[in-house]
Amino acid sequence: MNIRQEILKSIETKSFPEVKKFKKVSSYFGENTFSVPTMKKHISKKTFEAFEMWMEEGKQISLAQANEIADAMKRWAVERGATYYTHWFQPMTGMTAEKHDSFISFAGPGKVIETFSGNKLIKGEPDASSFPSGGIRTTFEARGYTAWDPTSPAFIIESKLGKTLCIPTIFVAYHGYALDKKLPHLRSIEALSASAVRFLRLFGSKNIRKVFSTCGPEQEYFLIDKNFYRLRQDLLLTGRTLVGAPSPKDQQMEDQYFGSIKERVVNFMYEVGEEAYRLGIPVMTRHNEVAPHQYEFAPIFEESNLAADHNQLLMEIMKKVALRHDMVCLLHEKPFAGINGSGKHLNWSMSDDKGNNLLNPGKTPEDSLQFLAILVAVLRAVDTHADLLRASVASAGNEHRLGANEAPPAIISVFLGDQLTQILDTIEKGKKTQISRQDIMDLGVARLPLVNKDMTDRNRTSPFAFTGNKFEFRAVGSSQNISTAITVINTIVADSMDYVRAKIEAAQKSKDFNTATLAVLAEVIRETKKIRFEGNNYSEEWKKEAAKRGLPNEPSTSEALKALVKEENIALFERYKVFSREELKARYKIWLEMYIKLLEIEAKTLNEMVNSCIAPNAFDYQGLLSQNLEHIVHLESAAGLKFLEESVADMKVHLSEVTEMIYYVRRNAKVMMQFLEETKDLEEDEKAHRYFTDLRAIMEHIRKHADLLECVISDEHWDLPKYRDMLFVK
Repeated sequence: MNIRQEILKSIETKSFPEVKKFKKVSSYFGENTFSVPTMKKHISKKTFEAFEMWMEEGKQISLAQANEIADAMKRWAVERGATYYTHWFQPMTGMTAEKHDSFISFAGPGKVIETFSGNKLIKGEPDASSFPSGGIRTTFEARGYTAWDPTSPAFIIESKLGKTLCIPTIFVAYHGYALDKKLPHLRSIEALSASAVRFLRLFGSKNIRKVFSTCGPEQEYFLIDKNFYRLRQDLLLTGRTLVGAPSPKDQQMEDQYFGSIKERVVNFMYEVGEEAYRLGIPVMTRHNEVAPHQYEFAPIFEESNLAADHNQLLMEIMKKVALRHDMVCLLHEKPFAGINGSGKHLNWSMSDDKGNNLLNPGKTPEDSLQFLAILVAVLRAVDTHADLLRASVASAGNEHRLGANEAPPAIISVFLGDQLTQILDTIEKGKKTQISRQDIMDLGVARLPLVNKDMTDRNRTSPFAFTGNKFEFRAVGSSQNISTAITVINTIVADSMDYVRAKIEAAQKSKDFNTATLAVLAEVIRETKKIRFEGNNYSEEWKKEAAKRGLPNEPSTSEALKALVKEENIALFERYKVFSREELKARYKIWLEMYIKLLEIEAKTLNEMVNSCIAPNAFDYQGLLSQNLEHIVHLESAAGLKFLEESVADMKVHLSEVTEMIYYVRRNAKVMMQFLEETKDLEEDEKAHRYFTDLRAIMEHIRKHADLLECVISDEHWDLPKYRDMLFVK
């Protein structure tokens, strides 16, 4: 019995003490967050009013007020057992980072007290020298600053032996350049708000002061037993299986999706939910996903900055809790070849400071006119800036998922549904047409039809689909920080709202408002028609049709990322003060480097697996076959036994086939390592291109023959956990 078989035999559901008394979620939701209501209880009325003014109008609080808030935050955290605090930030690694500092301060010889000042709350100074900067700062310039983001509440993270106060912050270089994901996101919210407020005033909303993007990211993930994970170098080092033959049964029976959740998994889900609720993360839904051992959490909509912070926290909680249950949470976009990968469907909308969802169709024709104008502005944003949307989800992991059987292709298109499509066609044609849905009041073109709130079917193949009162950007990868995609969507929508508004204002000079608006919408609808697609985005026919329409289809991460440094895109982001030229070039460089490094790690890991596991297992099996054949031949000659000629020939063929597979695996591993050596000095953009076109092909060739070996080698001689083990042992 080999180690894989021993693990299979030993796995059993971990037992937990029975909970005797359950608490209502409402009784502890957000108890580990220093929320605005909590802050209000702990500080003076004057300071709280100043804080509110800061949030609403950007008027900075005084140092004395910052000191009061810091002291209140410290007292609240210490009362709950916190001994350290940290500025919690999101560097360009895509993960989160933290440096813990103690609250203690010397109050005399051998005596300390807990203190926390406004200065420490507002600004920190972690070493920035080892974070990706893309050339914004040189290695010997180590300074980097974190600055408090008061729009996202501080929170307490608990471990078994202690608690830490975490303060969400931005992270900037010495000269003020953004080194993180949060600061550009916050800038894009400001840009969107300014454009949307101007847009709404055009439609008569004079009392709106702010608009926020709102989001709800659906988080998909896989769970596997921890013991299997530890035996797979590829999962340990790269997050995905570099080899692995398909299981005879995977998702083809369609019996996983929304199926009953196994006890071991639902125990994990309960604990994740409880930790999330304590941090104020509004996890609403949990269920089995399509692939075996694949699942999803989905939250309620929140302001996008908070949603992004909460999603980062949720991923950390999921990974931490899974280990307690002797499992590992896999967030890679394609951990298992041949079955569904994991995305993070990003539901995006906008709300004003009165609580109105701007993508909710109104109850009057006038409200519907505003809704349709916003909708058309979003269409123009996607049509004009599809390259930026593609770049926002470009990564080595997502490269394997996009265009697979369960994910939208790299072609960016929009789904609106039959009803909205007919309404836009009506506007485009400029004349009354009959709309068949009985729930629409057909009032003609000059006075628009009433539009229902939930007016579409749900096209799960579209990368950017309207789903009733929001858009769902389905191309975002499971492991990705959603701030990047939100930043791009906010900015391009701000740009398009300004464009449509300016067009309407110009048209108003010769026409009444409704006629001018409809004329502009008709023009933009015609210009953006190519981006709309109502069919199956997974089909080959759509790829051909998209090519005819001139829509880009860029499967390569490195090519997609070039959109970040196009002059027109740099000008766009600089115009809205979301990214500077230097920040965009830095991000292009960072993400290109990350792509190259990830593929190099994958290639070197695969080579190690070939030489330390796959080939030795195959040689053992080859030796067994050789020994068996030798015994048969010996018995024929020495003992005069007669064997069916075809059976002996079959043994020879099988030995020959196994020997050939071993040869191809080893030969291509050598070719792969030689390729890495030959390309090591190439410029990064050329190297990334060669990795996409050549290195991935070599790795797939190795995988093909390794998987063939896995299918014929006996279980006794194959140490790597197989797909059937990892995906079906609950």
